Amino acid sequence: MRERLVPHGVAAVVTAVVLAPLALPGYVLRYDMVFVPRPTLSWESIAPATALPRAVPQDAVVALLGQVLPGWALQRLVLVAIVWFAALGAARLVPTDRVGVRVVAALGYAWTPYLAERLLIGQWGLLVAYAALPWLVRAALELRTARPGAARRLLLAVAASAITPTGGVLALVAVAVLVPGRYARAGRSTALVLGSAVLLNAPWLVAGAVSTGTGRSDPAGVEAFAARAENWAGPLVSLAGTGGIWNAQTTPDSRASVLVPVATVLLLAVAGCGIPLLRRRWPHGFAGRLGVLAVGSWLAAALGVLPGGAAALGWLVATVPGAGLVRDGQKLLLPYALALAVAGALGAERLADRVAARFDAVTGRVLLAGAVLLPVAVLPDLAFGAAGRLRPVPWPEDWATVARLTSARPGAVISLPFQEYQRPAWNRDVVVIDPAPRYLAVPVLVDDTLWVGGRAVAGEDPRAARVRTLIADGRPLSAEDVRWVLVQHVPGPAPQASVLAGLRLVHAGADLTLYENPAWSPSPTATGPGPVGVAHLLAGAVMIGIGLSGTARGRRPVVASRHASPAEGEGG
Repeated sequence: MRERLVPHGVAAVVTAVVLAPLALPGYVLRYDMVFVPRPTLSWESIAPATALPRAVPQDAVVALLGQVLPGWALQRLVLVAIVWFAALGAARLVPTDRVGVRVVAALGYAWTPYLAERLLIGQWGLLVAYAALPWLVRAALELRTARPGAARRLLLAVAASAITPTGGVLALVAVAVLVPGRYARAGRSTALVLGSAVLLNAPWLVAGAVSTGTGRSDPAGVEAFAARAENWAGPLVSLAGTGGIWNAQTTPDSRASVLVPVATVLLLAVAGCGIPLLRRRWPHGFAGRLGVLAVGSWLAAALGVLPGGAAALGWLVATVPGAGLVRDGQKLLLPYALALAVAGALGAERLADRVAARFDAVTGRVLLAGAVLLPVAVLPDLAFGAAGRLRPVPWPEDWATVARLTSARPGAVISLPFQEYQRPAWNRDVVVIDPAPRYLAVPVLVDDTLWVGGRAVAGEDPRAARVRTLIADGRPLSAEDVRWVLVQHVPGPAPQASVLAGLRLVHAGADLTLYENPAWSPSPTATGPGPVGVAHLLAGAVMIGIGLSGTARGRRPVVASRHASPAEGEGG
């Protein structure tokens, strides 16, 4: 009982400490994280017509869940689940029967620079995959040892990961590496599991295939998104500690400490001590497979800063549709972060046993306690919402007013200033991706050019490029096939009077101004993205099948068994 309750208790404490500011009312709006009071499910959220499907099926899932939960509750539920399941999953995965070692693994995976930096940049969908990965690896291990229900648990983890394309790709690669091989009495073929995993990723795969954009990305993004040195040791050491995100504004201040590289080397040394235990306790060479995933993910993350790597990546993203997913290499570190946490926990166990044998048991327990506290000591500013940076704010009333007006007379919207990220004063001047596409129930066109340190990384949406040219030339937007033009009162280039010529003012508020285009006329009714709709149905059918298989299994007579989970291992 204690072995089960303590990891849950640790997960609860870590979650409460990290997300403490979410006890306040409002919404946390940072970079890519935008939750709105009542999202609307639309074809544009299911399959963007011209832009790459970076938020497919994430936006559709949020909109669907938003029909039963208010946005503020949904955001808290998602963020709590991320931290909780990351900590609990790592604790359950490490092959040991010692509670203290499980706690080391929980802190080693749920209190990391990776989680802090991706949380601060608002990529909660990717963090869902981060939280799901320990459960995916555990299920893959159980599948290879014929544990009942393993395939269902594996596919549930894949489904959670596939909420974003990057998470889906990482889950597919993990399944392809961890699952193949013969395993006794499994009752599932590798092809069936892999095929189901592909179908769970079908929504974004098909949406990308049918998009009217080229799918190719600006090679300038490779250098802009390359891993960044956070301290004197350089980008490779930052990556070794699971940090190194390209955006300095989303990096905890503690990562600049001169002691961080020393702690990183110490962590790597401890993890190296744990690898022999991991190989011995996991059967069928499974530790080696996870090691291949970990090393591969680290190399992929480091490619942009390795000799010749930037040139190779630049060619890849400019030539291969969809390859832009890998230009921000640091986000691919998930398998490495998990392997580091698990091996580090076993290394702490091994060292504690040696110290206890040489000195006394108390000294061994002190060493294990030090291993628990090391992540917190190295990254203290993850606590309390990254030192208060994850602080909720209320939505201004102007947004509800504009949403009501545009819903009453539906039509596409151009959002100004025409830039992907805004810095509204009502959000405490925190940068956030333009909220209009998620708040309004109509299609919204925003610029997808990304500015990184004064460098422009071109977007992929051809329609956005056309509107950008209109604005640059000072030509009226009334010539574009849109019904509305929304002007947000935020820092940025104010629209020229000629750009707004011919538009009729509908609403002028403290934060937003809305114009209607009298020249607009309705286009023929669209039938909706058929192939993408089918892809969502296929993914949904797989999810229903998973649920039904679990229900059917639950109705079968339970036969008593003394077999332990292969992920539990034996005590050390």
